[in-house]
Amino acid sequence: MRRLMSVLAGLALACSLAACGSSDAPSTGSSAAPATRTVAHAMGTTEVPANPQRVVVLDTGELDSVLALGVTPVGATSPVANGPLPTYLADRTAGVTNLGTQSDLNLETLAGLRPDLILSNKVRHEALYPQLSAIAPTVFAERVGVAWRENLQVAGRALGREAEAERILADYRAKAAEVGKRFAPGTTISMVRFTGGSVRLYGEGSFIGTILADAGLARPASQRVPTTFAEVSPEQIGLADGDRLFYASYGEAGGKDKAGVLGGPLWPAIPAVAQGRAHEVSDDLWYSGIGPIAADRVLDELGTHATA
Repeated sequence: MRRLMSVLAGLALACSLAACGSSDAPSTGSSAAPATRTVAHAMGTTEVPANPQRVVVLDTGELDSVLALGVTPVGATSPVANGPLPTYLADRTAGVTNLGTQSDLNLETLAGLRPDLILSNKVRHEALYPQLSAIAPTVFAERVGVAWRENLQVAGRALGREAEAERILADYRAKAAEVGKRFAPGTTISMVRFTGGSVRLYGEGSFIGTILADAGLARPASQRVPTTFAEVSPEQIGLADGDRLFYASYGEAGGKDKAGVLGGPLWPAIPAVAQGRAHEVSDDLWYSGIGPIAADRVLDELGTHATA
């Protein structure tokens, strides 16, 4: 990139000396590609390289999005403390440096990767934006989770791959509609997550909520809320009932909560559980993925339970 900038600077100087920019000189055009592009995003506008080569992503949604767009980043964050990068992306992240969790970034390691573009969002890293921008051009999405489709478009703009982002979204919408048609009309889908200290029923304002809505699938009354999730006590787990129930646990603490609830007397009494319509799923994929690759794979798994 420095070499390209030097070449462009030399061309600009030569052009100036030859007065080729004067108003009475004929316009001959230029075949040179621009060195940078101006990208509008949640924090304003940023000049980014026309073809970034060393991209760092600081949330799972951004990681999923850039991989879907055909770019392998040099660094990324893990959804779990001291854990790996998302397991559902393991086949695509070999050699990617793990920078820690979103809330505990190793900025020294990040800077050492010499990125030419950093992608994240305001929810996770608004306070760090000045520090990140001092390291490399930084582009932020506004939100996480429910906004994953818009965030893919932000990543597409930052990488100069807008058309590919739109193609991915069109394919996703068509697949969601097809999967939804496999279910009987009115089928309700219940989403439960054990996170350590709370039981969450995921609502319409979540990543998984958008997928179910795009598939035209209904939700139980307890989950017809615009928020990401509603917290309930283990004693209220009966509110999780639906025609299909999918559950997962986040981290070691979430696993302990799950074991306690599933081992208690109320879980087996839920009709979906009693009738074999409750299914454990990957937390990485169904809850932490928040990107197009995860959405595509969730639809694949969801479709297998249409007639179960």
